[in-house]
Amino acid sequence: MKHKDHYNDEYIFRFSQKILSVMPDFDEKNFCHSLTGRLEDKELFARLDCIVDAMQESMPDDYSKNIQAFFNMLGPELEGPDGMYNLGWWLWPVGRYVERCGNEDWVLSLSFLRELTKRFTGEFAVRPLLREHPKEVMDELIKWASDENVHVRRLASEGVRTRLPWSQKLLVALDEFERYIAILTKLKDDPERFVQKSVGNNLNDLYKDAPEKADFIISQWEKTGKSKVQDWIIKHGRRNQDKHSKNLNVN
Repeated sequence: MKHKDHYNDEYIFRFSQKILSVMPDFDEKNFCHSLTGRLEDKELFARLDCIVDAMQESMPDDYSKNIQAFFNMLGPELEGPDGMYNLGWWLWPVGRYVERCGNEDWVLSLSFLRELTKRFTGEFAVRPLLREHPKEVMDELIKWASDENVHVRRLASEGVRTRLPWSQKLLVALDEFERYIAILTKLKDDPERFVQKSVGNNLNDLYKDAPEKADFIISQWEKTGKSKVQDWIIKHGRRNQDKHSKNLNVN
């Protein structure tokens, strides 16, 4: 099943009941009426945006109060690194709502994303917060990089990528480079491949925007010794560089 196909009429009804269970003044009839039969011809992000539009039309006009309610709707945490996209996909419109409105109360939003990402990724929703409050949010992500939960650690890395897929380019990593280094360095020996891949992808992105900075990070790591995990992350981060070098050698 494609991601977009999750968001159909049956989903709309079930999602409306979940919201109503934590938000008694939610107008579920208006929500369902505005969406039923109107999503089939739309792609993923158009569907998500239609859902968020309907949420905003059907919820109280109080972002902070709504987020407090959503804390109670999240359900159990994922038990391990797997399952985000086959168990947590139903929460994507909530993340999209935070992505759209999160700076209305960015401190609360950041606290909420720490819980959301234990069920479904918050990587898209954290980026507007980083744009508006780069130092403060990066300082919090540095703490998250040491969190016991694998999804929180992964979000600390994934959210600061310069070229996150399906998201606008974000160069906070370059503007707050010391904080960025601190996040990746805390994660360079992470035991979970889920996190290691994200750190490697950060380096791969960075090679496209500021290769000298990617080389600097790796050189700093190598001064403190090597590990199999670190070597894998560096190889993953340099994968496009290595392909380019091979092509040059062949030609």
